[in-house]
Amino acid sequence: MAIARYAEELIQAGATLIQLRDKSQPEQPRRFLSCARELRRVTWDKATLIINDRVDICLAADADGVHLGQDDLSPESARRIFDSVTHPLRPMETRGDQQQSGSQRMGHPGESFDREKTGHSEKSSRREERGHREGPAVEERETTRKLLIGFSTHNLAQVSAADALPIDYIAIGPVFATGSKANPDPVVGLDGVRQARQATRKPLVAIGGITRQNCSQVKAAGADAVAVISDLLESPAKAVADFLRVLG
Repeated sequence: MAIARYAEELIQAGATLIQLRDKSQPEQPRRFLSCARELRRVTWDKATLIINDRVDICLAADADGVHLGQDDLSPESARRIFDSVTHPLRPMETRGDQQQSGSQRMGHPGESFDREKTGHSEKSSRREERGHREGPAVEERETTRKLLIGFSTHNLAQVSAADALPIDYIAIGPVFATGSKANPDPVVGLDGVRQARQATRKPLVAIGGITRQNCSQVKAAGADAVAVISDLLESPAKAVADFLRVLG
């Protein structure tokens, strides 16, 4: 499958997060799921896989999370669904004290993926209390992983509202003009990224028209990461290497 070969090339060049986005055939969920499962095969143990829009496809493909838009299922509903399902650790994730969270594994921006900030610290406290009451505590091995939720925003009001949602990162954009959407939202520019950075401490991902020529400006404006489509198409491996070099 061409999409799998393309993803493999990106990963070999250093990409650590792949997002599957397919707006062309929304009425063909089987095709979407087939692509998602093929990407899961090639990203397994190598990169984090995020599915656009579809929580059901994310779960069926055993992906690492979902990216939601303003008109998709609400982040609150997605989190309730995710929390109701057990997700075993992937083989690449170690157990116990050496277990890595999503951000450590994939190099995702910010600290809100940190174990202590996702409820794991509460479990540790309960273990310590149990040890005082029942003698030396036996360490509980973590056997499940938290699925990630990203959320798109297009203005300062949406960023402010998203800051209170049960999500792991906020996307802001389009920063620049983009051809990946038929009816794109108004361009927010670098000022929009700066305003978003001031409005939230969650990891911030810039989207829309990001290239190797402007990504350093986006990072300087406050973005923790960038999402790229068109500038990866011609020479994927070289483009990834260039982005990594420019962004450090």
